[in-house]
Amino acid sequence: MSLLSMVSLVGSILITPFLTLLVCIIFLASIGQSLGVRRLFVKLLLMIFEYGRKDIESVAKRKHDLEDEVNDTSISGKSSEDKTPGTPNGIKNGMVNGANNLISRDDKLVLVPEPPTSKQEEKSKSFVDEAKQGQETSHFELSTVLDYIKIGIEAIIEDQVTSRFEAEELKNWNLLIRTNRGYEFISWKLTVIWLCGFFVRYFFLFPLRVIICCFGVLWLTLCTALVGYVKPGKFKQTLNRYVSIMCFGILSRAISSVVTYHNEENRPKTGICVANHTSPIDVLILMCDNCYSLIGQRHGGFLGIFQRALARASPHIWFERSEARDRHAVAKRLKEHVSNPENPPILIFPEGTCINNTSVMQFKKGSFEVGSVIYPVAIKYDPRFGDAFWNSSKVLM
Repeated sequence: MSLLSMVSLVGSILITPFLTLLVCIIFLASIGQSLGVRRLFVKLLLMIFEYGRKDIESVAKRKHDLEDEVNDTSISGKSSEDKTPGTPNGIKNGMVNGANNLISRDDKLVLVPEPPTSKQEEKSKSFVDEAKQGQETSHFELSTVLDYIKIGIEAIIEDQVTSRFEAEELKNWNLLIRTNRGYEFISWKLTVIWLCGFFVRYFFLFPLRVIICCFGVLWLTLCTALVGYVKPGKFKQTLNRYVSIMCFGILSRAISSVVTYHNEENRPKTGICVANHTSPIDVLILMCDNCYSLIGQRHGGFLGIFQRALARASPHIWFERSEARDRHAVAKRLKEHVSNPENPPILIFPEGTCINNTSVMQFKKGSFEVGSVIYPVAIKYDPRFGDAFWNSSKVLM
């Protein structure tokens, strides 16, 4: 009994502040207020990232200096020149697993910039001398063109368009992404920070965000169902706007989003709002500030729940890409929607697919042929705090 009572006491001590924090977050989100804790948390993360970057670079510099000393004191100079300069943990390139580069290159480091070594300078001088000798003798070898062939094949495989459909690569390690370079064990200080972040991420933030997400989905479904029973009119529009901003504000807390809106005086009231498309989170971000009608492909699963819930409260346009007849029906419904001044502005992603937020693909012209006012919106995510890109060809919802 003593053990059970102790467990219940510890559980009550931990659960009570957790539930209090949960209720506080949901309440503040429902009234559109914030205490600024998330922005302070973001500033703390940026300080930790900067410390980790400096620590990694200092360790890498010490290893390179040590290698230079060993190479300078080596007796066999020829064998030392044939070896390539090492990098931390014996990895040649600094590419993160899952980066958007299809080809790994030794000279394209991403996480840790390697300082030039004396051995590299010697190799560059020898290369210049060989080039001069080659010009004098005018001797041709088949291996001379291999580098050019390699560059040409790489350019074909890794074009600018293909790389836009892969996750954006990071310049520095953010203590979250998995990498085969073992940065978390470079120094004991970085190891302690990484372990603390692991426990905070998976034992505090993860359950908190899951609960907020489940509550937000249920609350959105319930509120939109109630709004759907209200008689169409001015009151329903006002109620729908308040419910939409409130529910999506709660859902945004599930991802601990810190959103900064610029030029709010240009917020669309009617017409068409066009934006670049990275993931379904784009709708969540924009709906925290304004009420929109949506147009897009009909989904099943988790996204289908949102689509059916939103359709009860306001006019939305869902279609099937596979059916050609839906295209004409969508264009007709779009014109009817924007011609009614009582309808909320409709949000369109003219790219037609998700891009990794590093660039913008060419917009399709369908949304611009309606003849309504166009409000362009640019959405930019900070990849240091998480990858927002949704690869629809690999991940289904």
